[in-house]
Amino acid sequence: MTTSVGDVTTEAAVGAIAAAHRGQRGPLLPILHAIQAELGHVPQEAVAILARELNLSRADVHGVVSFYHDFRREPAGRTTVRICRAEACQALGADALVNSARDRTGLALGETRADGSLTVEQVFCLGNCALGPSVEVNGEVLGRMSAERLRSIVDEAVSS
Repeated sequence: MTTSVGDVTTEAAVGAIAAAHRGQRGPLLPILHAIQAELGHVPQEAVAILARELNLSRADVHGVVSFYHDFRREPAGRTTVRICRAEACQALGADALVNSARDRTGLALGETRADGSLTVEQVFCLGNCALGPSVEVNGEVLGRMSAERLRSIVDEAVSS
């Protein structure tokens, strides 16, 4: 099955990305990152294409995609909120942020709203330990996050 993303099929996009990395040693991870950057996720059909392009088994490719939590199998929402769950942020109230996001959205960690407006995820360290608890919103790290401030961020994401 080949799906279309914009004007480009998944097979064409994945093939072009694989070709661009063909000369590298151990190209699978850079290729997967490039696919996610291009398509917003790593579609299921990319696994078979990469296995063929790189002379790997489907299990090998699937194992890498499923092992690394940063690779998405489905597109993320327009707004992505990643809540830090590492020790420093946990000690400073990360659980309250998780509960606040879940109560406000009905989403469990790792889920995306059906309307595609919001994805809520967990991450284990954003490197902002001194300013915890921290969250990342669309790539921007925000420290000293409160449940009230997070609810405001979530409400804005859902209403836009």
